[in-house]
Amino acid sequence: MANNSKEKGKFGKFLEKQGIVFSAKRYFVDALGAMAQGLFASLLIGTILSTIGNQFGIGILVTIGGFASAVMGPAMAVAIGYALKAPTYVLLSLAAVGYAACQAGGAGGPLAVYLIAVIACECGKLVSKLTPIDLIVTPIVTIGVGGLLSMFIAPYIAIAASSVGNAIMWATELQPFFMGMLVSLFVGVALTLPISSAAICAALGLTGLAGGAAVAGCCANMVGFAVASFYENKWGGLVAQGIGTSMLQMGNIVKNPRIWIPALVASLVNGPVATCLFRLQMNGAAVSSGMGTCGLVGQIGVYTGWVNDIAAGTKAAITATDWIGLVVVSFIIPGVISWLVCRLLRKVGWIKPGDMKLGAQQ
Repeated sequence: MANNSKEKGKFGKFLEKQGIVFSAKRYFVDALGAMAQGLFASLLIGTILSTIGNQFGIGILVTIGGFASAVMGPAMAVAIGYALKAPTYVLLSLAAVGYAACQAGGAGGPLAVYLIAVIACECGKLVSKLTPIDLIVTPIVTIGVGGLLSMFIAPYIAIAASSVGNAIMWATELQPFFMGMLVSLFVGVALTLPISSAAICAALGLTGLAGGAAVAGCCANMVGFAVASFYENKWGGLVAQGIGTSMLQMGNIVKNPRIWIPALVASLVNGPVATCLFRLQMNGAAVSSGMGTCGLVGQIGVYTGWVNDIAAGTKAAITATDWIGLVVVSFIIPGVISWLVCRLLRKVGWIKPGDMKLGAQQ
């Protein structure tokens, strides 16, 4: 027993020396968040540039947008490696891993890149700087592991991710009211928690009516918290949360979870409004479904989807109802519902002055 403990102690010290730390936060918060950033800096920006270029006839923007979208896999993998504090050769080798996983993963590319990049990164760390020929050994191990996993398991990851995503989208089409509520609530909560709603939506390929419900939930949390906390945070807080992130309230939520109620109620209302009343669909990049009003990416994604649908012949034109629905779901419902519920909770004493004060403004 003593020898076993000693060996475990040595192995633990070796892992620590190599920068390998097994933690839920590192893998499910830091790595997922980084994956979303990589997606944003490649596919999402590329899509926005291409859309602007197509709309205004600027060919160079379409070309640049295509370049950005093409490096989605490498961008995600390198971002994940950076979040996991990968050494230089591991980090650079992950570009090849990301490309392989994304190509082999097909529609489930983002999830395949996430899982395979994490494993390849940690395997690369195991051998990093242990030999005089680190320049050769570390990239071979990192790319070798990532390449083999991409060949043999990425297609199955793609099938699993697509199956789950398709099931959610099918259920939302079948039961738009209840699924609108559930998707809106779940994705909205994920956006506010220190995990990545954008990465989740991208991994599942959440588009269509379910994507619209996801946008509704994200907007409910971002605009909801921005309006509900206006008493404490004024215009600076409105902007920081409304087009930044509702994650800024996490510290306050831990202190008083009741401050989340207005945004959650807004999510439950906003989802069915999006799916049943306006039939709001997100047919742009799936990552946009989990962005809400952050930089107005969700709204740009919906607009991009309209343009794509028109080009594909599945939509005749962008109507006034489309624009009204987007504005109502993105801003009006979240703001009005959260303000009314918050006012009620302040009256009964569940939310007190200062409960939603942002730390940076104290």
